Amino acid sequence: MSKIVVIIGAPGAGKGTQARLVSEKYGYPQISTGDILREMALADTPLGNEIRSVQAAGKLVSDEILAQVIRERTLQPDCENGYILDGYPRTISQAHQLEELAAQQGKDVLFVRIYVQEEALMKRLTGRWSCKKCGEIYNIELRPPRRDGFCDRDGEPLWHRDDDNPTSVARRFTAYRASTTPLIEYYRENGSLIQINGDQPVADVFAELSAVIDGASEK
Repeated sequence: MSKIVVIIGAPGAGKGTQARLVSEKYGYPQISTGDILREMALADTPLGNEIRSVQAAGKLVSDEILAQVIRERTLQPDCENGYILDGYPRTISQAHQLEELAAQQGKDVLFVRIYVQEEALMKRLTGRWSCKKCGEIYNIELRPPRRDGFCDRDGEPLWHRDDDNPTSVARRFTAYRASTTPLIEYYRENGSLIQINGDQPVADVFAELSAVIDGASEK
């Protein structure tokens, strides 16, 4: 059965890197709700017009619109064998809508949490440098690039986010806990929460994640 892979984790846990690796290995498109909304808001369609009007009013797009956006995007041929969702679901209501969509599409939902202690994440984030071109992430202490200041993959200059400082990172942790704790508990209670220790080398985390995906494929 094809899969819908949802990867969550606190800032710095490595969910973006793992999503990219999953996409490369399995050919799953990585679907970002933010990117889709921006793209659809440019289209001269009833849905595009509705999204534009909501955004112009400074409001959040409703769960119903988000569900429709996800449904339309995932009907495209590149999603037939599976896809990765980035930024969705964020609420229990959205989780219910995703379950309905998965049932309609004949797909399993894999809700994977990459867990790392916040103390370790603080070190990761405050020392983090990344490549704007390919998204590769480095850490000055834990995973430095071979050439100081430049990406190993494409040679592009690395950059450091302004908010990767202890005060800003602590605020991001607080916001993450507030927004995701109910969702994590929901999946834990229904027995479908998959947790992977993110305090391992990237390759080891990906090996565990691949085993989860491959195991689901055999069901």
